[in-house]
Amino acid sequence: MKQMIYKNALLLFFSLLVISIALWTTILSLKRKTPVTLSKVSKPDAYMENVIAQIMDKQGKLKMKIVTPKVVYYSDKNISHLTTPTITLYRRSTWPWYISSKTAEAIDGIERINFYEDVAIQHPADQSNPATLINTTTLVVFPNKQIAQTEAAITFCQPNLKVTAKGMFADMDKGSIKLLAETRGEYAPTP
Repeated sequence: MKQMIYKNALLLFFSLLVISIALWTTILSLKRKTPVTLSKVSKPDAYMENVIAQIMDKQGKLKMKIVTPKVVYYSDKNISHLTTPTITLYRRSTWPWYISSKTAEAIDGIERINFYEDVAIQHPADQSNPATLINTTTLVVFPNKQIAQTEAAITFCQPNLKVTAKGMFADMDKGSIKLLAETRGEYAPTP
């Protein structure tokens, strides 16, 4: 009988020891874990499809036109995401500038528009400038100031001329384009 009491006491002791170790391990693991916080996933507040928006200046003159199959607006950041947009910037000259890309973000209304992927800037020939095509990967446009800029590589094409450079600053109202670095050009006159 004494031996049975001894075995039961020993079994009880080891059981309590195992339970204590398990409890202690659980408590320590709970203390070490950093709480999991779910990041706030921004949900769109509005969207539009098949958009053609015309923006006028204070005198009622057409200033800009936006054409895109889809716009998604997020009010928490005041950003609109545009899918395959074409933006037309009108200026004093007869012919406007056309900017297109795969995607774009309009920030703070239309104060700033960031274009991404396959960005193309086109200007048809007018009385003082030949037809111009500029290709790049990213572009920032300030429509109200009629300024466009990028630090990415660009290809600038006009009839008989192809120039590559890294970075560009353009005053679209004046039609002046400044290439920033690593400029290389090819001129091929027509016979």
